[in-house]
Amino acid sequence: MQKIFAVLTVIFAIVVLWYGAAVMMNAKWVKEQAVRAKVELSTTQLISQTLSQDRPVVPAPHQVGMEFWKSVFTKNVTSKRSLVFHAWITLRATLLGFFIGTLAGIILSIGIIHIRAMDMSVMPWAIASQTIPILAIAPMIIVVLNSIGIQGLIPKAIISAYLSFFPVLVGMVKGLRSPDHIQLDLMKTYHADAKSTFFSLRLPSSVPYLFTAMKVGVAAALVGTIVGELPTGAIRGLGARLLTGSYYGQTIQMWAALFAAAFLAAGLVALVGMAEKATLKRMGMIR
Repeated sequence: MQKIFAVLTVIFAIVVLWYGAAVMMNAKWVKEQAVRAKVELSTTQLISQTLSQDRPVVPAPHQVGMEFWKSVFTKNVTSKRSLVFHAWITLRATLLGFFIGTLAGIILSIGIIHIRAMDMSVMPWAIASQTIPILAIAPMIIVVLNSIGIQGLIPKAIISAYLSFFPVLVGMVKGLRSPDHIQLDLMKTYHADAKSTFFSLRLPSSVPYLFTAMKVGVAAALVGTIVGELPTGAIRGLGARLLTGSYYGQTIQMWAALFAAAFLAAGLVALVGMAEKATLKRMGMIR
C-alpha cells in the first residue's frame, strides 16, 4: 500500500509540474494573440487557452491522453492513424534487433572469457563502438544497406542490435567471471574440463547478470529502432509518427507517440522480468 501511495504521489507531482510547464510555455502565443486582438485576458482565460491550443509548444496531459486514447482505441489497428499499427511495425524490428544483439553479445562474451586475445582486442573495440552517436551512424548504415538492396526491416534491426548488444556483452562477461576462485578450484579437483566448468558453473552463475543486461538491452533496442526510422523518411513505425508530427507541428501527436514508445518499452522490460523470474525460480535461485 505504501509503495502504491508513493508511486501515485510521484505521478501527481509530475502531472502538476507538467500542467505548470504547459501554461508557461504556451502563454506567450496566447498573450500575443490577445495583444493583436486588443483584448485583455483574465488569469482564468489565459490558463484555459494555454491548455486548449491545437498546436501547443507543450501539450497538456489531458490533450496527450485524449490523443493517445483516440489513436489506440478508436482507430482500426490496420489504419496508419493507429498507434497500434505503428507500434507493431517498430516492435518487429526491435525484437529482431534484440535477438541479434543478444546472440552477438553472448557469443562474444564466451569468446572473451576463453580467449585472451579476444579479451584484449574485442572488449576495447566494443567499448569504443558505444562512443559513436547512433544518430551519426544510423544514416550511414541505412545508405550502405540500401546500396546493396537491403531495405525495410533489416536496416532498422541492425541499428537496434548495435545498441542492444553492448549491455548484454558487458553483463555476460561479468556473469561468466562471477564464480569465485574457490569454486573454480573445486571444479579442477573434480577433473572438470573447460566445457564442464562452463556449463556447470560459469553459465548458471551468469544467468542473473544476463537477464539484468537484457532489460537494458531491450529498451536500447527500441531506441535504436526508432532512431533507425527517422533518417529514412519512413511512413510506418513510431519513429515515422514522430517525424510526421515534427514536419507538421503536431506536437500532441508527437507526445502521444512518445508515450506509446514508453509503454512499449515498459512492456518489453516487464516481459524480460517475467522470464527472469520464471527461469531463476526453475533454477532454484529464488522461491
